[in-house]
Amino acid sequence: MLAGTGRVHRIDRRGVRDAIPLFLPVIPFGFVVGLAITESELPVAIGWASSPLIFAGAAQLAVVSLAGTASLWAVVVAGFVINTRHVMYSAAMSPVFRAQPRWMRWAGPFLLIDQVFALASLRTDLETAEFRRYYFTVGGFMFIGWQIVTSVGMVVGPVVPDSWRFDFAVPIMFMGLVLLAVNRAPAAVAAIVGGLVSLAAVSLQDRLGILIGAAAGVVAGAITESVLERRTVIVPA
Repeated sequence: MLAGTGRVHRIDRRGVRDAIPLFLPVIPFGFVVGLAITESELPVAIGWASSPLIFAGAAQLAVVSLAGTASLWAVVVAGFVINTRHVMYSAAMSPVFRAQPRWMRWAGPFLLIDQVFALASLRTDLETAEFRRYYFTVGGFMFIGWQIVTSVGMVVGPVVPDSWRFDFAVPIMFMGLVLLAVNRAPAAVAAIVGGLVSLAAVSLQDRLGILIGAAAGVVAGAITESVLERRTVIVPA
C-alpha cells in the first residue's frame, strides 16, 4: 500500500508530468484519426466507439480507413500486424506485472500503448503499489486525452484546410519514443536494425515490413546484449 496522501500525490504529479511531453505529438495524430472516422464508411457512432475500444492509434486508423473498402480479413490482419509490437511490450513488462495483483495483470495491458510502455519501463524501480499508481496515472491520462482529441478531430477535422497536413505527427511521435527508450547499446542496435529492415521491407503487403523489422530488431538487440554480457563476465582464475 502507498503510505500517505502526499506520496500518492507525488506519484500522480510525476505521472502527469512525464506523460504531457509524449502526449503533445499525439494531439495532431488524434485529429487525423478523428477526421478519418468522419470520412470512413463506418457509421459515425461506431467510428467514434473505436477510440475507447481500440486504444492503439495506428491500428485504429488502419481499421477505420479500411472498413467498408476492404474485406474483414484484411482489416483484421492490418490491425494485428500493426499491433504486433505490443506483444514485445508485454513480454518486457511481464517481470513487473508478475508481482502485481491479478486484477492489475488483467486490466493493465489494455493501457499498454507505446507512450505508456516507454515511461513505465523507466520506472520499474518503483515499489509494487507505487508502480501500479504511476502506470494507471500515465495510462489514464493518455486514454482520456485520446478520447478528447479524436472527438475534437471529428468536429474540427472536416473544416481544417487540406494544406494544414498532420502527416508529420506520426513519425515525430515515434521518433520521440525511440529516443526516450534508447539508453543502452542493445536498445540502440535494436532500433537501428529494426528501422533499416523495416525500411527495406516497406513495399511488402499488409505492412509485413513492420513485423519483419521488429523481429530483426529484437534479434539484433538480444545478440548485442548477449555479447556484452559475455564480455563483462569475470572468469575465475
